[in-house]
Amino acid sequence: MSQIAFTLIVISAVMHALWNLLVKRSRHKTVFIWWMFVASGTLFSLIVPLLSIPFQRPDSHTLLMVSLGAVCFVLYHLFNGRAYRGGDLSVVYPLCQTSMIYVPIWGIILLRERLSLLGICGILLVIFGTYSIQLQRLTLAELVRPFRNLKSPSVRDALSAGFIYSIGSVAEKSGVGHYSPLYFTFIMVLIMLILMSFNILRKKYRPLISAELREHWGLILCSGPIMMASFLSFRYGLNLSPVSYAVPVRQISIVIGVLIGIIFLRESFGKIRLISSLFIMVGVILIRLG
Repeated sequence: MSQIAFTLIVISAVMHALWNLLVKRSRHKTVFIWWMFVASGTLFSLIVPLLSIPFQRPDSHTLLMVSLGAVCFVLYHLFNGRAYRGGDLSVVYPLCQTSMIYVPIWGIILLRERLSLLGICGILLVIFGTYSIQLQRLTLAELVRPFRNLKSPSVRDALSAGFIYSIGSVAEKSGVGHYSPLYFTFIMVLIMLILMSFNILRKKYRPLISAELREHWGLILCSGPIMMASFLSFRYGLNLSPVSYAVPVRQISIVIGVLIGIIFLRESFGKIRLISSLFIMVGVILIRLG
């Protein structure tokens, strides 16, 4: 993995952790995320005409990939939210991270990516660290516990979220390989905003739209450039590296999020979170070296 690609994806991970911090500080999460996309989409729309990079009309392949990616990521948030409403964090969170199991498989089969042994070891460490960071104990029984009740709607929703995210990641990789990452991201943000608007205009959310803006307008304004930086840096990095490496490396945002939680939110840092974070860090280093 090249230094430029690695740096871009780490920058994206930092920005991703920051906008997740903003979401944590909001009151109505779904409404706030929609406002974040409004802020990001507006900022994109204001900046794009000022850039020297000429806009190229996307071909059918690009439109298909950007639309598929947008739909997948909206569905990911939908299934993720449904899983958390009905399930425990220690069960739902690990299952939502199963996307990283699928991404290298899709990368090898569909995109003909070739991975080094060191890179594969790094991916496996990141997968293990990401999966285990919210578990209660690092035991075999605890590792399989999230899979025990496959009939549970929250378990199925979490597994669906992980699978759908993996498809979206591969669609992105295919799209940015044939089209400008800048305009690919811009179009995808607009499509996601439109899709999210159908949900946010439902009766139960309508009264919360103005309330969230009044209460957290400062956070919403900050979220625009943070989200845009996260999206752009990841897709430029994705254009320069295999998706099988890019998605696991971005999981370093979890470690950054843990540090932010400890420093700014005064959250506890248990042994499992420490060990899991170390697994992720070592895995990311191996991917960079591989």
